Amino acid sequence: MTAPFVFSQNVSLFIAVVLGFFFGLFLERGGLGNPHKLTGVFYLTDFTVPKVMFSAIVVAGAGLYLMSDLKLLDMNRIWIVPTFFWPQIAGGALFGVGFVLSGYCPGTAVAGFASGRLDALVTMVGIGAGSFVFAVLYPYVENFYRSSAMEGATLPKILNMNHWFVIIFLIIFAIAMFYVMEKYEKKN
Repeated sequence: MTAPFVFSQNVSLFIAVVLGFFFGLFLERGGLGNPHKLTGVFYLTDFTVPKVMFSAIVVAGAGLYLMSDLKLLDMNRIWIVPTFFWPQIAGGALFGVGFVLSGYCPGTAVAGFASGRLDALVTMVGIGAGSFVFAVLYPYVENFYRSSAMEGATLPKILNMNHWFVIIFLIIFAIAMFYVMEKYEKKN
């Protein structure tokens, strides 16, 4: 199946840069360039980050599958990052430690730096240094890095379910999660 229109690589890159600019702008305008707001979830004082992230996941997932079902998007052309279960669990834990210590993730560090926060620059330097160290150590950890391969795992594939059942479950879960978080925030 071919999509009704395809952009050239240059146009696609331009669109990606424009979307990235607005993504960063909205992150900053939403307060997500502030490390105190970002780490608030770990201290159970501010749940903005999971609300934003879960909203993005639900909207993007529903949008992609709706466009696919309407034959406006060929899901086979969407590249899904290969899944390596245990290495990605370890990487996620390391990412979480860095997030708690710095108050930033890579995207919010750029947004924070763009708004003049020097701690965000320190985080960006740390991300670069960590990437360099990983590249140097890669030959020693390659076997672990490539272990527990699951190709491009998605919840519908793993659960062997229609994608709309998964999306409806995620929407219900998100509504319940948002409700509980709002109640908790108002109580404290």
